[in-house]
Amino acid sequence: MSINPTPAILQYPRIRKSPFFYASRRHGVGMYSVYNHTYHARHYGDPVAEYWHLLNGVTLWDVGVERQVEITGPDAFDFTNMLVPRDLNKCRVGQCKYVFITSEEGGIINDPVLLRLGENHFWLSLADSDVLLWAKGLAYSMGMNVQIREPDVGPVQVQGPKSRDVMIDLFGDSIKDIPYYYAVDRELDGMDVIVSRTGYTAELGYEIYLHNASRDGVRLWEKIWEAGRPYDMQVIGPCHIRRIEAGILSWGCDITYDTNPFEVGYGFEATWMVDLNQEADFIGKSALTRIYNEGISRRLVGVKIGGPEVGSFNDGSMIDTFPVRDPNGLHIGDVTSACYSPRVESNIGYAMVPISYRETGTPLVVETQHGPQEAVVAEKPFLDPNKQIPKQLERQEEAAVSK
Repeated sequence: MSINPTPAILQYPRIRKSPFFYASRRHGVGMYSVYNHTYHARHYGDPVAEYWHLLNGVTLWDVGVERQVEITGPDAFDFTNMLVPRDLNKCRVGQCKYVFITSEEGGIINDPVLLRLGENHFWLSLADSDVLLWAKGLAYSMGMNVQIREPDVGPVQVQGPKSRDVMIDLFGDSIKDIPYYYAVDRELDGMDVIVSRTGYTAELGYEIYLHNASRDGVRLWEKIWEAGRPYDMQVIGPCHIRRIEAGILSWGCDITYDTNPFEVGYGFEATWMVDLNQEADFIGKSALTRIYNEGISRRLVGVKIGGPEVGSFNDGSMIDTFPVRDPNGLHIGDVTSACYSPRVESNIGYAMVPISYRETGTPLVVETQHGPQEAVVAEKPFLDPNKQIPKQLERQEEAAVSK
């Protein structure tokens, strides 16, 4: 007896749409992925052209997938300070911080940008993993007097060297006064927003966090788009070429639940990111103290890969992982992110390898889609290691004062 099953039909998928979904798709999305249970525009046809426009002009990004976790209440500071290994006593109201949220084993649950909006008011602008229920469960079990929710907030990014011009046209000259990694409240055409000098590019750029985003998302998008027209604004997806050049990590490939801050380069050198000397007993402190004392057996390193171009982005997913071998053919690790960089003029990326292979100049072999390609451990970031590009406004202002 033969069976001819009816083809399955996907109906009403439980995948969210960002507040800017219908506006951003008008620009011709070339590929979607799913990020934080939300449709995520990966690119608009040519990631390399998007890269060059980011470097030379101004770009608009739909990053409504960056879901926010809001923490308020009398215990909000103590709770948030316990959630992350950075010492938030060093975070002023109005300041933003890149942070890890660590598990009890020291693994990285998420690496959000934290915005401190008040003495006891925080937003966590999330990477691609669930944090809301983790935070609510911790608060409940510890009896903390906090309110934890996902607010109706959606961010967009305006990035590139001409982003300042667009933002001045939108908000006026006062927008120039926002320091790097700070945020301010603003109003735009009746819409309440928070503007921060942050972004996923290591270029000059801003994020605009929209309140009542489910209502006003399309209107904000169109307002920004019109302001950007005189500057040849282009809509792009997340520019992985630029973030790999800059040493920016991506949760889900470079960092996961199974990696700790010391393995990915934050901890031994970046003691500000994992402050084991602070008074707060943050989640994972005992495990990270043990790891610090015992050392690590593997390390995320930069790699330059010779041979044919590997494309604009390989995210280390299980179906297309690039294995890493030593010169004798022994499989020692895997590439977590890789791309061809037009400015470095090489394939570049990150790889998790045993600690004995961490030294710059160590020869490797990477199995790409083209076959074995010679590689070498390289310093990261590959470009602008001191973040002079996104801090350029501060340098310009200092130069003006000194004249």
